[in-house]
Order: sequence, then C-alpha cells, then structure tokens
Amino acid sequence: MALRFLTEFDPEYGRAVDVSPGLVRVVAENPSKYTAWGTGTYLVGDGEVAVIDPGPDLAPHVEAVLAALDGRRVTHVLVTHTHADHSPAARAISRATGAPTYGFGPHPPEATSGDADTRSPAGGEVDATDAADEVEVDESGDREFVPDVAVRDGDVLEGDGFRFECLHTPGHISNHVCYAEGERGLLFPGDHVMGWSTTVVSPPDGDMAAYVAGLRRLVDRREDGRDGTYLPTHGPPITDPGPYVAALVDHRLERDRQILELLDGGTRTVDELVAVMYADVRPELHAPAGRSVLAHLLALERAGLVEEADPAGWRPVRTGGSLGS
Repeated sequence: MALRFLTEFDPEYGRAVDVSPGLVRVVAENPSKYTAWGTGTYLVGDGEVAVIDPGPDLAPHVEAVLAALDGRRVTHVLVTHTHADHSPAARAISRATGAPTYGFGPHPPEATSGDADTRSPAGGEVDATDAADEVEVDESGDREFVPDVAVRDGDVLEGDGFRFECLHTPGHISNHVCYAEGERGLLFPGDHVMGWSTTVVSPPDGDMAAYVAGLRRLVDRREDGRDGTYLPTHGPPITDPGPYVAALVDHRLERDRQILELLDGGTRTVDELVAVMYADVRPELHAPAGRSVLAHLLALERAGLVEEADPAGWRPVRTGGSLGS
C-alpha cells in the first residue's frame, strides 16, 4: 500500500463533536506545522469520563472541554506523552474535576520537541514523508507534567463505560503511551501514528528501532482483530489502520535501505546522505531531515550494519540487511 495521507478534517474549534456513542472530541485552536489542525482532546465514557490528551493550557480549550462533560464526572485524565500540545491542560482539568492524571512519566531530559513534519495538512501523497521532520529544542516539552499515576505497558484502566489497555510505544519520545479502548475497538495513538503525516523520531531520546517495533506491534494487534479505528490526537480518524501502519513500516525500512545503498558507495556524512535522499525537498528543510536520517543511522549502528567514522561520517560494517531484518 502506498503511503497516502488523510487531508480532510474540520476541527470545529471549541465545539464538542460527537464522534460515536460515548465519545466526544474537542479540538484546541492551536494549528501549526507540528499539530496540523490542532490538538484533538477526546472524552470517553457515559456516566464516568476519561479525558485523553487534554492539550495545550489555553483557557478557551479548557473551558470547552469542561463544558463538554455536560455534568458527567471525570475519573481519569490520560496523557499520551509530554509534548506541550498534549499534556499541559491536564493540570487545569485535574484541578477543576479532581480527577487524577495518568501517563508514563515526566518529560525525558534528552527529549527534543516537534510532533510532525512541516507540510501543510492538505499536502496529499508524499514520497519524502519525513523530509521536513523539523526539530526544535526544549521549548515544546512540558517539563512540569508529572502523572499522579504512572502507567506501564499492559496496565488496564477502567471506569463506567470504558476500559483502556496501556501500550508503551517509545520512539517519537520515550514516554509515549497509546491507549486501546477494547469496548469500542478504538486506539488512541497520540503521535505514534497520525493520518496526516509521518512522525518525528529525533535522537537522542527518539529511537527509530523502538518506533518501528511499536508500529509492528500495532500491525500485529490489528491482524488479531483489535483496534479497528485509530483516533490520533491530530487530524481525522484512521478507519483502516492495518494497511496504513504497515505502509509506515515499509516507508521507514525503505529509508533504511536507501542509507545502506548509499553507504555501500563509500563513507558519507549525514549532510551528504540528506543531499541525495532529499534532493527533491527544499534546501531549508535538509537540516531537520538530518534528524530523521541520524535516527536511522543510530538504529542501523545498534543492528551492527553501520558505524560512525568521525570526522568522515558513516560507513557500512557489512553490506545488505535493513532495520529489523
């Protein structure tokens, strides 16, 4: 399957949109090159409610989320990870409702920021999908968030009308968690999978091997009949996630193969690799694209396929093979 992005979405800022029975979405008005149309906060449950990815601490958004409760009691505030478009409003919502916050842990010291590439959400099919994985530093990390309850892989969180399984999915950031709601067959993948864009994987905290392993895990879950629809924090639902996530894996492995083929021709620096791999991408995006290339190189190094040859760049240890092969 070719990697095709979902480009149609109406955020309806500040309005509680009924996605399905017992499921409401409120989108924060924080559109950007990292957030697409903005942060989608989900309210799941009937008598009791879990709030997923509260979003940025913007007063209109917090007010809209609280209004969308319509008298229901919040029992869980779930955070997929600690980028500033996902977790900061957890504090305000927790104070207003008394509900505890849940997440893997505080912001990792080595984590850089940025959630997606710099293309417009209306970008359509893209081959150089991670070309604009533009990474800034520190500013977008929510370093104040500490969950009241630290979740771990396999933990189950239950309330009246929902049951979530916690899936630790590092790669984009080491404290990333997806939440699988078994009663409705839904997965809330945060930024691990997005329909509008590829996901930034930026070293040193970002880990390409872990990211690809997490994608493969989700493919396996779909083959087992779980997680029929994905509801990413940014953008529209992914209603046929199995082929789409498999295409994301293939895309990453193709980048891996490109790197190995180029290194078979001689030692190259990251900049030299980017110049060839992203020749059809605007030059101002080559530096951020290098973060993605570096993530691939580090994963290939751990797999014993390449090694760093400072100051000349990177060279192959042996030919053939690819990430995860």
